[in-house]
Amino acid sequence: MIKENIQNIRQNIIEKALECNRNPKEISLLAVSKKKTIQDIQQAVSVGQYDFGENYIQESIKKIKMLSHLPLIWHFIGTLQSNKTRFVAQYFDWCHTVNSVYIASRLNLQRSYVSNPLNVLIQINISEEENKSGIRLHELLFLAKKINSFPYLKLRGVMAMSDLHMSENCKLALYHKIKKEFQCLKCDHPSVDTLSLGMSSDMDLAIISGSTMLRIGTAIFGKRE
Repeated sequence: MIKENIQNIRQNIIEKALECNRNPKEISLLAVSKKKTIQDIQQAVSVGQYDFGENYIQESIKKIKMLSHLPLIWHFIGTLQSNKTRFVAQYFDWCHTVNSVYIASRLNLQRSYVSNPLNVLIQINISEEENKSGIRLHELLFLAKKINSFPYLKLRGVMAMSDLHMSENCKLALYHKIKKEFQCLKCDHPSVDTLSLGMSSDMDLAIISGSTMLRIGTAIFGKRE
């Protein structure tokens, strides 16, 4: 089932991208594998899926170590607390949830022992609700400039999650705002190339809105038990 799901999603990406005059090759698929087994991940790998997103540090470290013989790219997509930054810096290739200069500075310091920089995305709180993680859009350029000054971090772009109960029109409007800010960011920072929008429930909307990285879990692996 996992293999077929990935192949179907890839085909859907191609079709939706072409419908809105986009190049399908500029859209990557991130398989969200939290709470999934090594066997599930291996099934995905068997059809050429190499990028995986994880939320929980201890669970993901076990997977990373057990699958170290494979050329996988690991993305940390969970809420990042300061006492967990060293694990992300040590084990992951990407961090999608950078939301402060303090977190970025810790990642930079702790990444200095690894040969290649950590790819980072700035998390945007698009609904601007107090209980949600991420920065406000007006803070983006300031944080991006700070991250760009850290030698062991590589700024790649922005990530945002919409509210599951948000209307389609509301999502489109918010995604449009983020895309506009993302394009400004690209002009200032040549390393920026990633706009991470869209999950299983709104991947088509995200493609229309310019997403270059889809975070897909349920549509690949099924619902978490």
